[in-house]
Amino acid sequence: MKAKEFRKDLRAMSVTELEAKADELKKDLFFLRMQHSANQLDNPIKIAAVKKNIARIKTIIREKETAV
Repeated sequence: MKAKEFRKDLRAMSVTELEAKADELKKDLFFLRMQHSANQLDNPIKIAAVKKNIARIKTIIREKETAV
């Protein structure tokens, strides 16, 4: 999914949904790091992509909190 589409979908979510999505991505990041340390990860760029998606979610959560 492209970043623009991802952000559009995220902005439609509530804060609780965003926090749940961030928790899910953090778990994915943990497993990607484990695979990377065991040399089983085919594409290490996935780690950076997941980190960026977590940052995007945190940014949108912060924007929604300050807008209230």
